[in-house]
Amino acid sequence: MVLPHGSTLARRARVYVITVSDSRTADTDRSGQLIKTLLREANHRLEGYQILQDEPSAIQQLLYQLSGTAAEAIILNGGTGIAPRDTTYDAIAALLTKTLPGFGELFRQLSYEEIGPRAIASRAVAGVLNSQLVFSLPGSTKAVKLGMEALILPELGHLVSLLAGP
Repeated sequence: MVLPHGSTLARRARVYVITVSDSRTADTDRSGQLIKTLLREANHRLEGYQILQDEPSAIQQLLYQLSGTAAEAIILNGGTGIAPRDTTYDAIAALLTKTLPGFGELFRQLSYEEIGPRAIASRAVAGVLNSQLVFSLPGSTKAVKLGMEALILPELGHLVSLLAGP
């Protein structure tokens, strides 16, 4: 893993993983499993994992509950498209105290290079909720792999350090 300019050793982060889906189970959630595997391989600590139905109030309630935990970052996957049941973006965007617009912009650019104009339907988003990082990725395993390897893992330790302060 290449560290960002000016970084020293990246800090380990404590991360909670949420799969937003009306149909996946622990046995069929390949994207959630991939996120957990990639976090472990990068020496980050998994604080918890949950599959949640795509209901905005349930998503928001869980995010509020997690604000009092040791999790420094929350990574969600699923529900970022434009179908009627895709409500993850709407639930999260309303809560973020700071946004990281570059995350969504870069994710869609990288997706475009892989899948072409279909990337415009992605509403991947990231930001800060209170003092926790929140990343929201599409639910496809290919999209999760792209977002984790190209964007989240290279910067996760650095961003968590910035929020922790000196």
